[in-house]
Amino acid sequence: MAYRNKVFVSFDGDNDIHYYRLMRAWKQNDKTPFNFFDAHDINTALDSSSEETIKRRLSERLSGAKVVVSLIGAKTRYLYKFVRWELEQALRRGIPVVGVNLNGLRFQDRDRCPPVIRDALVIYVSYQPAIVQYSLENWPSQCMRLRQSGATGPHYYQDEVYKRLGI
Repeated sequence: MAYRNKVFVSFDGDNDIHYYRLMRAWKQNDKTPFNFFDAHDINTALDSSSEETIKRRLSERLSGAKVVVSLIGAKTRYLYKFVRWELEQALRRGIPVVGVNLNGLRFQDRDRCPPVIRDALVIYVSYQPAIVQYSLENWPSQCMRLRQSGATGPHYYQDEVYKRLGI
């Protein structure tokens, strides 16, 4: 079994890739404590000629993931070929999921949320480095405890957490 210490980021590659790139820039910025081990760094670019090949490579990347971040944009809920498949794989494998609302909401946006995670045990946060980092550090263990207690459905951090983080 692979050591799980990576963050797998699921997103709309056509419309929201700049948000993913900005997350990577947060990681490079010396003035922010934001950091993550990016699962997309573990192997070469995906071969776009075959859905089967792409899913096999994505599966390899997911095997090392400690947490999956779903960047939720305006069209994310309509993406079935890869985004839904990635999220289904995360849920099936028991990998905690963080829904990051690109519109800044701090709770689940039912109008944008992919249906596959709408009723799942997922934490929803706004797209800001401090709260995303907080969720990467805390949600995996919180999610495991909540699962053990039988909790389900969407979760979010109280305003006090955002205030404590200076947001």
